[in-house]
Amino acid sequence: MDYYGKRLAMASSNATIKIIGVSNNTVIIWKEGNQNEWQHAYVFNEHKSSMNSLGWAPHELGLCLACGSSDGYILVFTTRADGGWNTTRIDQAHLVGVISVSWEPSMAPGALIGKVLLDPIQKLASGGCDNTIKAWKLYNRTWKMDYFPSLQMHSDWMRDVAWAPNLGLPKSTVASASYDRIVLKDFKTPVWRVSWLLTGNLLAVADVNNNEILWNEVVDGEWQHVIIVEPYIGYMLFYFQLISFWFFMN
Repeated sequence: MDYYGKRLAMASSNATIKIIGVSNNTVIIWKEGNQNEWQHAYVFNEHKSSMNSLGWAPHELGLCLACGSSDGYILVFTTRADGGWNTTRIDQAHLVGVISVSWEPSMAPGALIGKVLLDPIQKLASGGCDNTIKAWKLYNRTWKMDYFPSLQMHSDWMRDVAWAPNLGLPKSTVASASYDRIVLKDFKTPVWRVSWLLTGNLLAVADVNNNEILWNEVVDGEWQHVIIVEPYIGYMLFYFQLISFWFFMN
């Protein structure tokens, strides 16, 4: 994402780079044709209010893009064989507005230790201005809540949700950031972003003071503080994304 939050770059193993343009309530997908020449691949304008979050699905699910908006809806766009796009909608996902969306990893929990379904399952986590976290699952082309009630772990607006990568262990973890300052502990200041390393056991947390704090999961599910990256010294969230992409490409 660029500094102004209006362009999102995506690199792929098919040797292409796509740029998504976000403008008010419109999502624009750009595709590189000839070298250094970009053109609109598709424009989505179904949302009625500002866009707050975009998330590409794991590649095993095909080309799917989830969009969360202040209108309270989540739209999921999926490509068809003819090059067009299908749209499915989660109505009133968060009544006051959707702040963040995150896809569940493609590898099912427990895949390393027992039999699991081989067919990929589409799941999303979302956080909203109603202070809740919700999980959604696609059933017969319809998105429904995966569990009831929604998680009400925060006392203020959500800023970010991030589903942890899963290497086949029998658990599923979602990290969340909120204005209430809580992620694993009280940060004494609002928390804006959370990001996982590809292994799923190292979490980076960024607060409004530009501090980035690393946490490592140790024995019995406990979390241990590793390091604080002071403002302007490092870009740990970007580093995590870069490392994860490197692992994917290799």
